[in-house]
Amino acid sequence: MPDFVRKALEESGLQAAYDLRPPYQRNDYLAWIRRAKRETTRLKRLSQMLDELKQGNKYMKMDWPSGRKPGIGKLS
Repeated sequence: MPDFVRKALEESGLQAAYDLRPPYQRNDYLAWIRRAKRETTRLKRLSQMLDELKQGNKYMKMDWPSGRKPGIGKLS
């Protein structure tokens, strides 16, 4: 995970929400952010990821019916 992503997750208090996402979503988000060629695009994508984690029911602008917020509906 890039340091700037880790820092953004920690500062926003969304690390737990990120950790609750399935591995494919976590990997998709990171790869999508890394592929951006421009810094402005990377930051825009990071912002979208943070917004979706905060909402808890979106993934890449799509509804995510399994939307779980930290501490709610944890998988065993």
